[in-house]
Amino acid sequence: MKYIIIGLGNYGHMLAEELSALGHEVIGADVSVSRVDSIKEKIATAFVLDATDDQSLSVLPLNGVDVVIVAIGENFGASIRVVAILKQMKVKHIFARAIDSVHRSVLEAFELERILTPEEDAARGLVHLLEFGSDMETFRVGLDYYVVKFAVPEKMLGYYTNELNLYDEFGLRLLALKRARQAKNCLGISFTEHLMMDKTEEKDQIQAGDELICYGRYKDFQKFWRAM
Repeated sequence: MKYIIIGLGNYGHMLAEELSALGHEVIGADVSVSRVDSIKEKIATAFVLDATDDQSLSVLPLNGVDVVIVAIGENFGASIRVVAILKQMKVKHIFARAIDSVHRSVLEAFELERILTPEEDAARGLVHLLEFGSDMETFRVGLDYYVVKFAVPEKMLGYYTNELNLYDEFGLRLLALKRARQAKNCLGISFTEHLMMDKTEEKDQIQAGDELICYGRYKDFQKFWRAM
């Protein structure tokens, strides 16, 4: 896919570098020469330009890419102006970064395809890590509903999946089980990998290192974790 990223600060730089590393074509743009210089060797093309100027912005192939991402965060006014110009130019797929609730509220008025909240997401992830004391991944799917992947607690080891009673006891739905197994890389070094089990059978017994993927309300995950 092809992306344009406007704003190459810490967030935009990392986004551009990671997308490029995955094989996507990335075009970056920033008003700062030093920021452009630091990324230009890692992505397809990088421009030094003031994206708040519509003439300068028109240099970019805005309608020839899949998504335009406005990664500007520190300059509220610049972020809003760039999004407004992009909408005026009828760019179809726009993602924009919001750094706080006011910024997000203003961006919502533009009816963008997606509003990005990296600071909020990172803070929420840290809260979950601190609260549950476990390395987990969360995906928010509603106001209070989450899909959560976590390592199975020690108290669950040896149980069969049909014995967990996650829904009856905690209101959580088990979506999938990832089985841990030992493997070796090309250097012969052992590591643990997790394989998704397409179907969770009643005879599947929970083993050390397994991961569960569950769906439910946040307060039900809290109740579950307190019971563990």
